[in-house]
Amino acid sequence: MNINEKGNLVVISAPSGTGKGTVITQLLEKDPEFVFSISATTREPRPGEIDGVAYKFLSRERFVEMINEGKFLEYAEYVGNFYGTPVEPILECIETGKTIILDIEVLGAKQVMEKIPDALTIFIIPPSMEELEKRLRGRGTDSEDKLLARLKRAGDELEEKSRYKYIVVNDVVSRAVDEILSIIDTNKSKGLN
Repeated sequence: MNINEKGNLVVISAPSGTGKGTVITQLLEKDPEFVFSISATTREPRPGEIDGVAYKFLSRERFVEMINEGKFLEYAEYVGNFYGTPVEPILECIETGKTIILDIEVLGAKQVMEKIPDALTIFIIPPSMEELEKRLRGRGTDSEDKLLARLKRAGDELEEKSRYKYIVVNDVVSRAVDEILSIIDTNKSKGLN
């Protein structure tokens, strides 16, 4: 599918602790035409999570059916649960000329890049690994072992950044958001992703 003449598909990836969620929230606040892609999962809802808002919660059987029917743009199994991006809402947004934002990890992003090579791909990086460690420690939510595992995974994910069309440093959230908005706008005006 050529999405250049229609809407935009924006894939955003980043290591844990980089501030990707905050950046995406501000992007959505700044442009009401942006749509956030809601992933599907087989994991149980956490307290307060509403089906269709945080995630679309599916049974494992239904998720596997959808895989077999080709209804995912990308999917992966993580810690015993499936996570994936249903393709239908993505195509609907693109057809109506909207910009849809996917918040996905690097393995899922690779699948999207293979299926839709003209997707606009952005990788958000921390100013440094020291700053990333400081942010993760500042959360105070992980044991030392878990924190070290997150840092190792972040290092592995950072090695994948060259696959993305754009790399944005999240040193100051508002600056990173403005840079991403500029990237999206520039690509839209050129008719490119």
